[in-house]
Amino acid sequence: MEMNQYMSMFIDESNDHLQSLNENMLRLEQQPEDIGIVQIIFRSAHTLKGMSATMGFEDLASLTHEMENVLDLVRNDKLRMNGHIFDTLFKCLDALESMVQDIINGGTGKSDVGELVQRLKAIVKGDFAGGAAKAATSAPTEAVSASLVLDQFQLSVLSQSMESGHKAYFIEVKVRDDCLLKAARAYMVFDVLERNGEVVKAHPSVQEIEQEQFDRSFSVYYISQVDEASLRDQISRVSEIESVNLNVVDKESLDMLEGSKGSSEKVTETVQEVAATLAPASSVATPAAESPAARSAPAAPSTGGTAPRTIRVDIERLDSLMNLFSELLIDRVRLEQLASEVKRNDLTETVEHMARVSADLQNIVLKLRMVPVESVFNRFPRMVRDLAKSLDKKVDLVIVGAETELDRTVIDEIGDPLVHLIRNAVDHGVEPITERVKLGKPEVGTVHLRAFHSGNHVFIEIEEDGKGINRPKVLETAIKRGVVSPDEAKKLSDDEVNMLIFAAGFSTADKVSDISGRGVGLDVVKSKITALGGHVTVTSTLGAGTKFSIQLPLTLSIIAAMLIKLGSEKYAFPLSSIVETGSVKRSAIRTLHGNRIIDYRQSIIPVISLAALVDSPDYRDEEEAETEMLIVRKGDKQAAILVDEFIGQSEIVLKPLGKYLAGNLGVVSGATILGDGHVALIVDPNALIK
Repeated sequence: MEMNQYMSMFIDESNDHLQSLNENMLRLEQQPEDIGIVQIIFRSAHTLKGMSATMGFEDLASLTHEMENVLDLVRNDKLRMNGHIFDTLFKCLDALESMVQDIINGGTGKSDVGELVQRLKAIVKGDFAGGAAKAATSAPTEAVSASLVLDQFQLSVLSQSMESGHKAYFIEVKVRDDCLLKAARAYMVFDVLERNGEVVKAHPSVQEIEQEQFDRSFSVYYISQVDEASLRDQISRVSEIESVNLNVVDKESLDMLEGSKGSSEKVTETVQEVAATLAPASSVATPAAESPAARSAPAAPSTGGTAPRTIRVDIERLDSLMNLFSELLIDRVRLEQLASEVKRNDLTETVEHMARVSADLQNIVLKLRMVPVESVFNRFPRMVRDLAKSLDKKVDLVIVGAETELDRTVIDEIGDPLVHLIRNAVDHGVEPITERVKLGKPEVGTVHLRAFHSGNHVFIEIEEDGKGINRPKVLETAIKRGVVSPDEAKKLSDDEVNMLIFAAGFSTADKVSDISGRGVGLDVVKSKITALGGHVTVTSTLGAGTKFSIQLPLTLSIIAAMLIKLGSEKYAFPLSSIVETGSVKRSAIRTLHGNRIIDYRQSIIPVISLAALVDSPDYRDEEEAETEMLIVRKGDKQAAILVDEFIGQSEIVLKPLGKYLAGNLGVVSGATILGDGHVALIVDPNALIK
């Protein structure tokens, strides 16, 4: 069988399954008891294994087969997920992704997966991490048995308390596997208990708990007048508590305990018997909704409703369609121009009808190329999870507006800048857990990733509730590195100071890490966003957090532009960069330190001669008494561009020039073909303003 014809289908479906595996693994990490998620993961792994084996990718098939064995134990309730298993499975997903990527790049998909396979086999055998995770039943039994030995005094205290109207409870509390400060959580639980009653006996002892000498669970005999539901609710509110088993000890149970006193085995049996009758009603897990990171995981796929009917289309075919439509748009503009010259009613009506139809066609073609930003955002929950873990932080990523659509050309480019900003938000923005607790903040930091449409632009925001930008520290670094002078620094507003962090090589990090701090990130981010025709702004409040806001054009293929003349040549400026058009008298232009400037709406802005910049063969503005000008902006900066004459606004098709003119001018971002057949160069206003 010729496999190459199925290769593209294999790659597409493998990527889909890997995406699904990553998303559902993150969901399972937040809701480890949900077997339904395990079933979804198992099915994806099983399908991937079958596809890989059919295509002859043995390493892929081998690794997914071992993953299946682990997941099979989990879904059959023979194995409980823990941090070690999650880490191993995530590493397997990384290996699978790199193998699929190798296949995409023309490789064989081979990789050394021996170590991962051994780790998975060890999990199946239960001899990993000292076998701690193998049996979900043996550990609690040992904990229960040891905690049940009550002396005569403790028994009499329980008995007398019950006679005087108090309630006695046997409470088992289990903290989450990923809890970093177990002793602190236990302290908070004891604080709740002591506010509502009295602890008669704790296992392990209070001293051992304070020294964190316990695994994940501890138990207490407890007397109180508070009812069972209220007590359970209060304990469950403590963060990072996985479950609370609360058993009411009645007179009969107490008699059984007292009667079996002296025999550890009998005690165990007795209380297990008591607990068995009470546990189903009193066992409660911490609600998943209270788990902060759960919000960052994608919602479970809806089982109801009609699935959207879609087909896969090769992106090259869409690019060809876009190119053909671009040619059609140029011809339309040409026909409109001819019709205006010929002035025949039937021709004018036909051209107007064609213009309407082509406008509808333009919308459809552009929408075909629109891709939800979800395709980029999907990679971030996993990235934030791994980053937070490596930094010993707790970070909740909240994604809003993932369905917002952007042109594919923009989507392809925006991923890397977002990775930089999110890594910086987690590393520099969100404080370590202990620092957040000291500051009275929730120990889980929050990073919001939002996308939304506004006019002809898409905004993407990255906002965290961390330490904020330290103005004095940024200014000190900027002055030290010569980015600004001490005098200039005094005049800068807070927002202007925030923008200094985008300077090349700028970093206020005290320590360089693998994640960030080398000062090679944000200037690259800004350059990339600027190259896409967008711009980025920063707002920050010290101690409350920082927000990066990126404004992007909807598409880079067809843009609204202002056409201008320079003698016999024509140029186009993107309308989105133009603030205003006007004229300026020669006498109003002054020279300051060799630079030409004008007064513009109570501010001083530079004047740039486009004719001099592009070395126009037959036009010079120095010979004019009054010159037309465009006011363009780049972020907060503005400049006046002197031109010969305005032609008017038009929708133009951007044709890239590659490196043909970039070296000569540096201000040309592309070219377009006008209705009269002439070529107009498209000027990049961002390159004009330094």
